[in-house]
Amino acid sequence: QVQLVESGGGLVQAGGSLRLSCAASGSIFRLNVMGWYRQAPGKQRELVAVISRGGSTNYADSVKGRFTISRDNGKNTVYLQMNSLKPEDTAVYYCISRSTWEAIGDWGQGTQVTVSS
Repeated sequence: QVQLVESGGGLVQAGGSLRLSCAASGSIFRLNVMGWYRQAPGKQRELVAVISRGGSTNYADSVKGRFTISRDNGKNTVYLQMNSLKPEDTAVYYCISRSTWEAIGDWGQGTQVTVSS
């Protein structure tokens, strides 16, 4: 069992920045891969970025060069630094943790990010 608690969402103007955090507790084995997905109104949930315990990363093309994912293994926490935000980044952002890249994950409750134009 894994518990994930997100923080750092909010309202920001286009071009601004936000930093999301996700603190995890529970089975260490299920924290090998951590990351972020997002879901905008009327759309499917989509990958934003994920990172392995060793630091390997995978980003959605739409956020490459603007978002940076990182993690602190000692704190079981993953971060998402979001710069140059656009209105189309508006969504609920969900933290996820997995034992492997393809395993079914555990999800956080989500945090709202709203980017105004």
